[in-house]
Amino acid sequence: MKKEVKMLLEKATDSLILSIELFNRPQEQCRHTGALILLDHSFEMILKAAIIHRNGKIRDKRNNKNTIGFDACLRIAVSNGNIKFLTEEQALVAQAINGLRDAAQHYILQISEQQLYVHMQSGVTLFSDILNNVFGIKLSDRLPQRVLPIATLAPLDIDALFRFETKEIKKLLNPGSRRGPEAYSKIRPLCILDAVISGEKNTQPSDAEIRNIANKLRSGISWDEIFKGVAGIQLSREGEGPSISLKITKKADVEVTLVKNSPNAAVVAVKRVNELDFYSLGLKAMTTNIQQHFAYITTTKLLKVINHLHLQDNPEFYKEIKLNSQTHKRYSQNAQTFLLEQIPLLDVEHNWRNL
Repeated sequence: MKKEVKMLLEKATDSLILSIELFNRPQEQCRHTGALILLDHSFEMILKAAIIHRNGKIRDKRNNKNTIGFDACLRIAVSNGNIKFLTEEQALVAQAINGLRDAAQHYILQISEQQLYVHMQSGVTLFSDILNNVFGIKLSDRLPQRVLPIATLAPLDIDALFRFETKEIKKLLNPGSRRGPEAYSKIRPLCILDAVISGEKNTQPSDAEIRNIANKLRSGISWDEIFKGVAGIQLSREGEGPSISLKITKKADVEVTLVKNSPNAAVVAVKRVNELDFYSLGLKAMTTNIQQHFAYITTTKLLKVINHLHLQDNPEFYKEIKLNSQTHKRYSQNAQTFLLEQIPLLDVEHNWRNL
């Protein structure tokens, strides 16, 4: 390992440990701000270490005295074919942390414990993945297993978190409560996260934008119609205790795409796919397609297989889409691919009555 890479890794790990330490501290003074700033610093250091380790360059071409910034590192990590070590979804995690750090460092960020935990734990998971995938080092070799973010209010999913947050904000906005400023401060981090995920670089919302969102919440508009970027992601949780892994991933009808390099744009952004394009198949059309491979499949048999495999419980495979007054049951191409794999394993031709 190159000496420069080793030094950058040490700085990255030191910042990560201090970030977790601040998150877990009992005192509140500068806790949120300090944890986010150090977590963000740990990512810039490990991104630079990984780029150099894979024979990339981190010096600014216009000014060789300076190294490139966070966004440039992230763009190389996700798009440079020879160096690439992050997926777009992984880049989204780092980008969200960087956007919140920017807000915390340059203004005021009042972020809830549940939100902060999501970013801390998903950040530790991503740091661990980079360390292992690029350098072949386990995070447990660099810090004690007990050194992990600890939360008594850990959220189960993004949907539940934002429903809770917006419900609390609406209470503060009730006529006569005189708690408008408090409600606005709670809206701000939601706006920042939504902007970051939607691919915007300048994430600080104006007072007018915050008042506009407050008015939408008062009028009863649901959170997922207001924060459409956040509505496109979900949490994926694995393990328990010291081995917990928390990742931010996209939903079925969403893409995470690389954004054109621009001063006003982030590196990646979520983009909602047209639902009818993603869930493009009705049951009859899918039966016809599958019959080209398995002539004995009928609509009745296929529906038996679908129910047996619980495909309609999986949003990657199935969704009911309302158009005007009608509800259409639609399946994705992913569902068809999955069925083509499973049908011979189930021996549907002979066993379909027992499914």
